[in-house]
Amino acid sequence: MQRHLNDPYVKLAQKQNYRSRSSFKLIEIQKKYRLLRKGMQILDLGAAPGGWSQVAAEILGGSGKIIALDLLSMDPISGVDFHQGDFTDQVFMDTLCGEIDKPLDLIMSDMAPNLSGNKAIDQPRAMELIEAAFELSLEKLKPNGAFLVKLFQGEGVDQLLARTKRHFTQVKNYKPTASRTTSSEIYLLARGFKRAE
Repeated sequence: MQRHLNDPYVKLAQKQNYRSRSSFKLIEIQKKYRLLRKGMQILDLGAAPGGWSQVAAEILGGSGKIIALDLLSMDPISGVDFHQGDFTDQVFMDTLCGEIDKPLDLIMSDMAPNLSGNKAIDQPRAMELIEAAFELSLEKLKPNGAFLVKLFQGEGVDQLLARTKRHFTQVKNYKPTASRTTSSEIYLLARGFKRAE
């Protein structure tokens, strides 16, 4: 808790009225790769407390559409349609399909499972969520769409990268400076989705 309170990005988030320090990870990715643009259709997985949705809403400025999903509740954000539920639950997603009325430009995810501290347990659980998000991207992205997801370096990552390269024209790994140096997290950015014929 003390490390969290002393974290410079936590303090900066409070000062700039962002909901979480993770906002600065997306801000840095945006500065480097110009991923988000006005008019986009965006799905934010594992959105609570809303740090990434908040940044996306600022960039889109009321244009396009942002749909945010999470198991946890989230306070409203202007320009963001939030739905509480499990994106791996087919019944929930079938109900949501009316909201996703167009193929998506971007699916982004900063989610992680509740971590136990045991990598042998945590890594497979994280990869299961990431794989589910990847499968959703294959189903919902428009041609040339993009997929941005948090990974934890370890078992299963190389296989996911190989699969991603078969479906996207550009695949990059990036670790923002806002990521803690002690964390194994990296971000996978895949662009140029190639929809199967």
